[in-house]
Amino acid sequence: MIAEFVRSLQEATEFLGAVLIGFGVLLAFCLLLRLLLTAREKTAREMHQAYQEVRLKLSRYLALALEFQLAADLLGTSVNPSWDQLGRLGVIATLRTSLNYFLAREFDEAERAR
Repeated sequence: MIAEFVRSLQEATEFLGAVLIGFGVLLAFCLLLRLLLTAREKTAREMHQAYQEVRLKLSRYLALALEFQLAADLLGTSVNPSWDQLGRLGVIATLRTSLNYFLAREFDEAERAR
């Protein structure tokens, strides 16, 4: 019964991660489209800055979604650990850590540029 609950929780967490990715992509697409439609009114520097903002917004959603995917894999591994699941968990944890490191650097650079 507990294992079934954890599996359901794992599936829900994976779903939330996928929803976050979808929402982030949709938001970034809309922002990018608006940026392209107003490109004539902006200087090259303003375009670059606006493009970087869109990238950072999308990156935030991707990083958060990756956290949900990591949580889902932790749940799955806790119920029925296998070498395959442990390897997957290690890869996701490495990706998340790397992504968060580079995102933090980009956020710092964006703050300094303002």
